[in-house]
Amino acid sequence: MEIISYVKTVAREGEQLADTAERAGTDALVPTCPQWRVADLLRHTGSVHRWATGYVAQGLTERAPFPEAPELVGAELLAWFREGHATLVRTLTGTSADAQCWTFLPTAPPSPLAFWARRQAHETTVHRMDAEAALGVPFGPVDPAFAEDGVDELLTGFHARPQSRVRTAEPRVMRVRASDTGAVWTVHLSQEPARTVRGSADGTDGAEADCTLTGEAAWLYSALWNRQPLTGPGVTGDAELARLWVETAGI
Repeated sequence: MEIISYVKTVAREGEQLADTAERAGTDALVPTCPQWRVADLLRHTGSVHRWATGYVAQGLTERAPFPEAPELVGAELLAWFREGHATLVRTLTGTSADAQCWTFLPTAPPSPLAFWARRQAHETTVHRMDAEAALGVPFGPVDPAFAEDGVDELLTGFHARPQSRVRTAEPRVMRVRASDTGAVWTVHLSQEPARTVRGSADGTDGAEADCTLTGEAAWLYSALWNRQPLTGPGVTGDAELARLWVETAGI
């Protein structure tokens, strides 16, 4: 995906998040993030937006402290969120594609601007789902190509890091198939961080799967981010691996 597409997604999803959060009320519980209320969701996402803006705007080349959110409530908190979101969109829009700054995933795009635009597009989309859960409405649509990209970032980026807790005592294999886009990932699990291989011509890397997750990219996106149950007919083989994911894959 092009940088401009990610930036447009950040803009749209952030606006939807704020509007949905306002309808739900900042005191509403967020079922997809236990122990959070909408106020916590806004503080977290607003801080992430400011954190990302700092790297891009200032060209920071080392990890910076995560900013603390103010103890605002109600309309003031929503205004604070919207202000930070708008600043992030302006920064991503106005920064040169060859700008340099710190990034943090092993499969980060070569352009730091592309990395932060992509990361904030998915960050904001997932938390838009949290706002919808708080309001009690179905998740809004996610474009299949964007959802595939988000699954790829999650599997090959986040869970390739030492911080990932998705580990198995013995080597196991989980295969993920997007039925609408054709994308396939083979996730090799062990006592080390997961090693994920994008599908080859035959749809696998030759490894036999212990558990297979099959569904539209948007379902895989929300389920692998633990925003809806990773259960049902799309889960075949050893369901214990799916349960392991639910229990340990939180970012």
